[in-house]
Amino acid sequence: MDALPILRPGALMQVALATKGVAVLAKFYRDVVGLKHLFDAGPELSFFDIGGVRLMICAPSAPEFDHAASVLYYRVTDLDGTHSAIKARGAREERPPQLIAKMPDHELWASFFRDPDNNLFGLMCEKPPSA
Repeated sequence: MDALPILRPGALMQVALATKGVAVLAKFYRDVVGLKHLFDAGPELSFFDIGGVRLMICAPSAPEFDHAASVLYYRVTDLDGTHSAIKARGAREERPPQLIAKMPDHELWASFFRDPDNNLFGLMCEKPPSA
């Protein structure tokens, strides 16, 4: 029996976020979260850029995909400012910015929101250690 080749996947290329309201969710991620809209492929697909990774907002392709998504965490450099801006644009805050972990060379901070489909998403920031 031949050995299977060792797989060495590259960087993450795309994440799919299923919704029954593609236009509503696309508007939210463009206008509230501020993601860069790349293109639409008909009324059922909308694509955005997340730092070189595509977010594909789509209608569920089968009943087993019609449920809440995995949590997406967006890296930001100014957690407080970004959190405030997204909240001011109407996103539902789940948890305000807070310290998650102290590392030897930085602190990990995060905050969380819900999108119109009730999917949770987070903002994450690595800050210099506090005194």
